[in-house]
Amino acid sequence: MRIALIGQAAFAEKALETLHRRGEEIVQVFSPPDPPSGRPDPLTAKARELGLPMSQPRSFKGDEAYERFRALNADLAVLAFVTIIVPERLLYAPRFKSICFHPSLLPRRRGASAINWAIINGDAETAVTWFWPDRGIDTGPILVQRRVPIEPDDSAGSLYFNRIFPLGIETLTEAIDLIKAGRAPAIAQDESLASYEPPCRAEHAKIDFVRPAREVYNLVRGCDPQPGAHAGLGERRIALYDARLEAAASEAAAGTIVAIDGAGMKIALSGGCTLLVKRARFLDGTRKAAPAELAAEGLAVGAKLN
Repeated sequence: MRIALIGQAAFAEKALETLHRRGEEIVQVFSPPDPPSGRPDPLTAKARELGLPMSQPRSFKGDEAYERFRALNADLAVLAFVTIIVPERLLYAPRFKSICFHPSLLPRRRGASAINWAIINGDAETAVTWFWPDRGIDTGPILVQRRVPIEPDDSAGSLYFNRIFPLGIETLTEAIDLIKAGRAPAIAQDESLASYEPPCRAEHAKIDFVRPAREVYNLVRGCDPQPGAHAGLGERRIALYDARLEAAASEAAAGTIVAIDGAGMKIALSGGCTLLVKRARFLDGTRKAAPAELAAEGLAVGAKLN
């Protein structure tokens, strides 16, 4: 099958490697422009390694971009971790149109931060979904969908890399086989079940220690590794990572640091719990480190995070 691959990061790199190993004909790889400094995107590096035709457009808008894409005569476009806007007419240009990956139980959790919000909101499960994209945001008919449990201590990072990423690649091959066999479904999404959240950014990641302990913990793990749930410490803000919720009551006010040792930093929460934090960093420049290493930065037992 003649495939045009659009994407970025490790997921698109693995998708390209998988499709190439299967013997699919990759007619073009579209990856992000190289940064002014630093390494190119993993998809770019993989396409160059494999000697595949590639381009790095800043936009797919305009007639010229459309005509170049249409001239590829692709059977299918595969959108693997795409953040650039792909106009509808490009999506429909290949013979079998396009398929797109989304890490949620569509129609729930549409949007760029589906994994973050599923954890922040305490969902018990999510999914990997390949769907037929249209002009909406994650609104097209579903091709393949597989449910994924969210474990009580999953972070956004562990959920993605340990389960969603590998299952996303596995279901990509399933989707391609269904299309080749002429048995690919297009199941309309139930709009009555739809939800959409904005990209999870720093303003969404501010910790309010007055909230119930489980909600605080969900925010911390849902923002780990990005954007990093954070709280104030004096005039600075500190982000918390690699955390666990413990049933260890403290008489200290919620948000108070009650211990810092080799195990990490313990913060009092409401409802008879503490938050054990194994890594932290100040947002004005320090690297992630064990809390005990940040003592010189003012992190100390008795300090109140707010």
